This record gives sequence, C-alpha cells and structure tokens, in this order.
Amino acid sequence: MLRPALAGLALAAATLALPGTATAKPAPAPVVVADVTIPSVPLKELQPSIADDRGVKLGGIGSGLFPASRSGEFWMVTDRGPNGQPTVAGEKRRTFPIPEFAPAIARVSTRHGVEVKQWIPITGRSGRPVTGMSNQAGHDELPYTWDGLTKLDYDPSGVDTEDVVVDRHGDFWLVDEYGPSLIHVSSKGRVIARYVPEGLNLTGADYPVKDVLPAILSLRPQNRGFEGLAINGNTLYLAVQSPLQNPTKAVGDVSRTARILTFDLRRGRVTGEYAYQFEDIKTFDPSYNGDQSQMKISGLAHVAGDRILVDERTDKVAHVYEINLAKAKNLLGGRYDRTSTTPSLEALTDLSPVRPAPKKLVADLSKVAPTLPGKVEGLAILDPRTIVVANDNDFGLGEFGTDGRLIDSGVKSRIVTIRLPKPLR
Repeated sequence: MLRPALAGLALAAATLALPGTATAKPAPAPVVVADVTIPSVPLKELQPSIADDRGVKLGGIGSGLFPASRSGEFWMVTDRGPNGQPTVAGEKRRTFPIPEFAPAIARVSTRHGVEVKQWIPITGRSGRPVTGMSNQAGHDELPYTWDGLTKLDYDPSGVDTEDVVVDRHGDFWLVDEYGPSLIHVSSKGRVIARYVPEGLNLTGADYPVKDVLPAILSLRPQNRGFEGLAINGNTLYLAVQSPLQNPTKAVGDVSRTARILTFDLRRGRVTGEYAYQFEDIKTFDPSYNGDQSQMKISGLAHVAGDRILVDERTDKVAHVYEINLAKAKNLLGGRYDRTSTTPSLEALTDLSPVRPAPKKLVADLSKVAPTLPGKVEGLAILDPRTIVVANDNDFGLGEFGTDGRLIDSGVKSRIVTIRLPKPLR
C-alpha cells in the first residue's frame, strides 16, 4: 500500500524572527510524496520452471523504471537474477543460486496498493527463456553454483539487463552489462536483436547478434557495462556505468570520465558518443575513503531535446543531475575510440578538449529522504515537477545457510515519487 510521505519532509522549519531582523527563508527542496514497497513474491510463483528457488523472492526489479501507458503503472526489469560473490579457496567466485532464472520485464501498478500486473520473461528465437548466466570465457566471470564449489556452463544467450524503455511501436529496448549490449525485445518478450561491440565474437546465441557498437566498449569493468537507458522518439541514450578500463584497470579505477552514447532506432547504429564527468568521490561520498571506482551511472531519463537526467551514485549516496548533450563534443569514431590513443579518454586530467556534457544538480536524494534505499537504479519522469526512482535490492541476497536456503537481507524493493521545487522544462 502507499505509505505516507515521511513526516516533516514537506514542511519548512519554523524560524522565529527577532524585532528589526529579517527572516531567512530556506531554499525550496525536493519532497517525497509517495513511497511504496513491491510485494515479496517467491520466484517459483513467477517462474514455475525453477526447480528450487532456495527461498529467494522477487527482487532486482528496480534495475529499470519507465512509465507505462496507465497512470500509476511502470515497466520495470530484473537484472540477471540472484547472484553472489563469496570467497572460496582464497578467491572470489561469481555464484548463481538459481541458474535457470530468466530475466524478465514486469508491469507494476501502484494504483490500488502495489501489484505485479504482468510478468514477461525474455525469450530467444526458439521461444525458450534466456538465462542471466555469463556469456563467454575470457570476457565474463566464470559462473558457479550457490556455494561456489561447482562450475556452471556459460550461456551465450544470457543477459544481465539493467534498464528498460518502450518505443512508439510498443517494443522494449533494454541495456545489458555483459557485452555491454543493447537489446531489442518484442512486446511479448522475444529478443529481436542484440547489439554488441565490434569484435566481441559472441556466437551461439538464440537470437540475432549485431556487432555495431564501438569496439572499445568491450573494455568495460566486470559488472559495469551499460546501466542507464532513455528514449526520445527514434533516439536512444545509453550510459556505460563506469569508466572503461582503458588502457588498464588501474586507469579506469581512478578515472572520473564515463561515456554516454546515442543510438538511432531507424538506422540501427550509434550516432554519438560523449564524455560524462563524475563528481569527486571524496566530496560526493567520503565514506569510501577516496575510492573513485565506487562512482556509477545507474539510470537515465529524457527531459527534452538532448537534455537528460542522470542518476549518479555510490551504493549509499545518489544524486540526480541534468545534462545537455547538445553542448558536449561528439567523440564517435575519433581518436578516443582507439586503444592506441595516449593518453586515453579515461586517463585525461584536462577534459576541456573533449567538452563533457555540462551538468547541474536536480536532487540530492540523500537529503530528500535519509531513508531512501541504497542502490537507486531506476529513474523516470512523470511530469516536469515529478520524478520517480526505484532501487535494486539484489533479490534480498544475504547469506545462504548450510541447507542452501537464503537468509534474506530484509532489503525491500521500493518505488519512490519525488516532487521537485521547480519544473525541469
């Protein structure tokens, strides 16, 4: 059910004025107007083909957020499914407790309580659901069972979906972290095509694969591929979650420069590539002791023209910025798409030659409501004064008991509606 906005958030603090003195009015601030929790449904109820859901319930659904046609309803998307990274035999291993889990698109209603109205598993050309498993050796992490003891097979059809939009024909477009890739999906959930970086050599997938994205995108860090997606007519905006490991991981980990691309739906190709500069984590979120690699882009939403909102965050702090790509330099196909370029885009300390997109703060979500969930990944615009965010609760994954059953973290999936002090347009 809808929960009341947090007490006090909509009220300005009263100030007593002394005789002959002026009263300073606090600057208007964004306000939470609705905060709802998505029901915790056992995964086996949503996907009966799962042999054993190990006690895991619906989650990860806030990886994407897009307004549906009816007021109060949203399209959302899961990521690859429940996964962990325990340390086994001295190494961190990527585990998949439910390897048959099929990433899915969901239509969620908040009109009368909260209800999952539609569940659309993503399927391949054969009609079989795809999985969320790693795609290929050498590029993706080796998958293991829930306990990290037994290796699992790679799946070239697997997707780690992270955001969703709907085009004017009613088709879905998703972004994925593995490739990274852009995925065109029918209204029924079937993959029409997956667009991947040139030279990725992804073979054996249960759908057409088109290698048309810049090859340099393959240098994304593990689990840091495409994370944000927005749409304006026939133009998609895609954000890489973190700086590329270009030319090395050491460079990428300290870089403050990510990439945002534009993609033309009619021509099926990339039309622009722009630099985005992260904030300095030392001031953005001091709790990480200067670890710049914790900064991420996790959501996009289109405002007007080439203006888009960007969800920039750590796991604890999230800001929404507005940027204007029309004022940024298009780097597509130039020297910064070549690995031979020195210094690389990610290694630049002076970004004036590449003109990153100018940005301005729209909302510091940590100040809007201190109880907002971590890992804010879904971002949508309802109207010029209203934005909506959703969190990825990682399917409530905490630890697994010796019986292989989940000990739930207790973190819930939520959709939070925020009223802005002034309109975006």
